[in-house]
Amino acid sequence: MSSGRLRTDGPTRAFRQVDVFAEGAFSGNPVAVIDSAEDLSDEQMRTISRWTNLSECTFLLPPENAEADYRVRIFALDTELPFAGHPTLGTARAWLDLGGIPRQSGTVIQECGVGLVQVRLAGEFLAFAAPPLRRSGPLAHQDGLTVHQVLGLRPDQVLDAAWVDNGPGWCAVLVDSVETLLDVRPNPGALRADGPQALGVAALGAENDDVALHVRAFFPDGAGSLVEDPVTGSLNASLAQWLTGTGRLNAPYTASQGTVIGRNGRVSIEAEGETLWVGGRAQVRVTGTVVTG
Repeated sequence: MSSGRLRTDGPTRAFRQVDVFAEGAFSGNPVAVIDSAEDLSDEQMRTISRWTNLSECTFLLPPENAEADYRVRIFALDTELPFAGHPTLGTARAWLDLGGIPRQSGTVIQECGVGLVQVRLAGEFLAFAAPPLRRSGPLAHQDGLTVHQVLGLRPDQVLDAAWVDNGPGWCAVLVDSVETLLDVRPNPGALRADGPQALGVAALGAENDDVALHVRAFFPDGAGSLVEDPVTGSLNASLAQWLTGTGRLNAPYTASQGTVIGRNGRVSIEAEGETLWVGGRAQVRVTGTVVTG
């Protein structure tokens, strides 16, 4: 019979759970952040990430680059990602909440798999500089067919499609209306092992809409299903680069994501020269320690 007492005989580390891109409390995308993770193995990180059962879990480590404030490893369940958007903002917020002091006032420099990423600070509002796309350009014919089949879209419902990969492997589709976007019911059985896996779908807002872009995101869960992500910073970053680059959108604008699954995410896109800044609110919702042994 359990004594009901908190176990404290294993290694403990500070833990934060942060709500990112939320328009209201508990309406964004949560990320778990584990501090002082330098002595955790890859397998321990994967195990903890799977256990949190969130779309991402991050681990704070000392920086290796002298310009960085901290280094982070980002896991989506058991898959490590070189970059992800809402974990970037959530990790920066957690690091600050844990007492981190940026080397440069008003800016956190994060070191991750894609290199150094700048995060601007303005109270609860944080914004990261969109990293360069690792893969861009139109889809091959077979990839396009696969995407149509997975998303259940007719060719006449698709305005454009392209690779917009900035780390997680995003392939994006722009559909003809918000109605088409909201009706998407993905079929994971149509995925090909050698084809697009992480899928973003977007629709331009109507003239009287309060947002310029509506977004949905899907990624494999490793068990044969596609999971819908509540609010996705990396996808919104790459969509902004693609859609402003093709002239379909102009920054600044606001994107909405998560309504189909009961969330109310808002992502702000701003341009400064050649750089696009992807921002939103990031609020610590859970504070405590985690026993990792």
